[in-house]
Amino acid sequence: MNCSTRHASSSTYPRQVIFSGIQPTGIPHLGNYFGALQQWVKIQNGATSTTDVIFSIVDLHAMTLPYDPAQLRLWKRQTLAALLAVGLDPQRSIIFFQSSVPAHSELMWVLSCTASVGYLSRMTQWKSKLALSDNVALSDPDAKMKLKLALFSYPVLQAADILLYRASHVPVGYDQAQHLEFAREIAKSFNKAHGHFFTEPQTVMSPAKRIMSLKNPRLKMSKSHEDPRSRILLDDSSDDIRMKIKAALTDSMDGVSYDMVERPGISNLLTLMAYMDERQRSVEQIASEGQALSLRAFKEQVAETIIKGIANIKEKYDYFIDTPQRHYLQDVAVLGHGKARLKADETMRQVREIIGTDDI
Repeated sequence: MNCSTRHASSSTYPRQVIFSGIQPTGIPHLGNYFGALQQWVKIQNGATSTTDVIFSIVDLHAMTLPYDPAQLRLWKRQTLAALLAVGLDPQRSIIFFQSSVPAHSELMWVLSCTASVGYLSRMTQWKSKLALSDNVALSDPDAKMKLKLALFSYPVLQAADILLYRASHVPVGYDQAQHLEFAREIAKSFNKAHGHFFTEPQTVMSPAKRIMSLKNPRLKMSKSHEDPRSRILLDDSSDDIRMKIKAALTDSMDGVSYDMVERPGISNLLTLMAYMDERQRSVEQIASEGQALSLRAFKEQVAETIIKGIANIKEKYDYFIDTPQRHYLQDVAVLGHGKARLKADETMRQVREIIGTDDI
């Protein structure tokens, strides 16, 4: 990592630090898996000894909208079990809960001192979370009534999550690219005020095509969709998967073909099948070979491919989430917390020295 200042030597940190986070919203769905988690495993397995790979379950971000504490506690456990099930290794990656490292909140406050309210007000995430139009202003009555400070300022916390570990690269999906740009801006603002310290992290965009809702293929697959049949979870049973694929919205045209504009439902199923195809065929190859299939026969093929594709993940998830493994999940969390806190505390020691809040 390139960071040469009077505050820190470049030898303090590895040349490369890869950081990403996931909100604990329960068991991930296929959109989460192909859009992020599968890439995380590839990054971990391809990392060299000079690379730190850090993945956080960002539970503080899960508090920006009304929530049930008991539900959050369960979702944290489910998310950790899922990360292990897809292949993350606590011996090769740092896996931890954001709330277990207090420095995230401290650095957020420091960065808030140079964060632009105007910039935050133009960001779209808080508007979409509150079902407001993209061009709504802070002065809008609906915004004033619905918006809470945590939701408005959570991009600052997200920037703190990244900068706390001096991340050089951040894998993100398309929806989070705007927030990473904000993290770079806030790093620039801090460096301008206090001298160069934070490296501006680079975006690593997921190469995966976006997985769409099974019930509305114009929208991405999401847990915010009220119909549970809109998504396939990594622990879904074979019967559940068959039911959801059978009920997936397609069209009345004959045959199978790939066309995201005219046939988004069929194209989404082709994408899912291609990601899990043992023969590693492209969507175009699968569509060509299956063009004479009825939609019923095609959906049956898709369902069986998915069932086979996630069988190993489901088996591992069921093992990790089982009550006897509760202590193992706790051990993984403690291990990750210890490693993350060492790095975070070192960053904050230097930040306090820079801003003048260190010991007198």
